[in-house]
Formats: sequence, structure tokens, C-alpha cells
Amino acid sequence: MPRANHTDEKRRELVPIVAHTFAELGYRRTTTAELARRCGVRVNILYRLWSDKKSMFIAAIGYVYDSSVAIWEKLLAETDGRQTAAQRLIAYESRHHGEFGHYRIVFAGLSETDDPEIHAALADMYQRYQRFVRQQIVAHREDIDPAGLSDAALAAWAVVGLGTVANIARELGLVSETQRRRLFKAIGQILLEGRAS
Repeated sequence: MPRANHTDEKRRELVPIVAHTFAELGYRRTTTAELARRCGVRVNILYRLWSDKKSMFIAAIGYVYDSSVAIWEKLLAETDGRQTAAQRLIAYESRHHGEFGHYRIVFAGLSETDDPEIHAALADMYQRYQRFVRQQIVAHREDIDPAGLSDAALAAWAVVGLGTVANIARELGLVSETQRRRLFKAIGQILLEGRAS
């Protein structure tokens, strides 16, 4: 019987550490030696898992999306009868958006978009976010205003943009935590409904 390949399992184990390191240090300041030290492995082990630092960074970009969606899917599986899944998602993000600092990986990646692979990874991540949010908006609006479904894709892009603005405000200390939460909740609700309430 052939031995099991543990590469994927080891990647899943280490990618949160890799992502945290890139979030803390950025792309340029992060070295493979530092990644290895934080992961508790030798550099050659990292190179068995990923071909180079860029591949590690692209894995971290994927982790940003995957970790968000894992939390959201758990949240959306819960039902309370008072709020739609989309409303629960907006309420959750108004309290928790950006708390893990993963947005710093995205910001670091935006300065590296001349690299086609990083560009593609970021574009894919943003498109996946937009599709996920759009699905929630469509499900929310189907009952309240079927005519409002046509702009759900644009509303989803606006929610993604709202997250980016909230992260910039957090990173630069432009608004208080309370103001940032109110911003996300109020504007998120308007985007969700497709009209000012």
C-alpha cells in the first residue's frame, strides 16, 4: 500500500502561521527564514510545501478568503427567524470585520500586482468574495423586492468596497472603533436593501 502524502495536510497546518506572518511583516519584509522559524520547521520543509516565497504569499491570499468563508458559513447555518442570512452577515461583519488583520495581506499584495500570479490570486479572491456576497444579497432580496435583483452584483461589489474602506479606516486610525462599526452596519444595510431606509 502506498504511503499517504501529507503535503496538503501540512500546508493546511502551516498556512495560518504563514498568513499571520505576511499580515504582520508584509510581503517584502517577510523572509523564508522567518516563515520557517515561526512555523517551527526548516526552510527546506517550506520549499517542499511551496516552491517559493511568492507561492507561500499566494497561499496566504487564499487563506484570507477561505478563513472568512468558513466563519460565514458557520454563521449562516444558524437561523434565528428574525434576520435573513445576509442581515446576520452584515451584523457580524459590523462587529468583527478586520479583527484578524488579514486585510494587511491583501494590502501588501496590492503593491505587488505587477506580478501576474499575485495579480491573478488577488483578482480571484475579490471575485470570490463578490460572488459569495451577491448570493446572500439575492437570497435576501428575493422575498422583499424581486425587481432589485438586477443590481445585486453591483451591491455586492459595494459591500466588498465597504470592507476595504473599513479596513483602511482601522489601519490608519481615521475613525473610532464605534464609528467604524456604525459605518459598516448602516451602509451595509443600505446596500443589502438596495435603497436608503
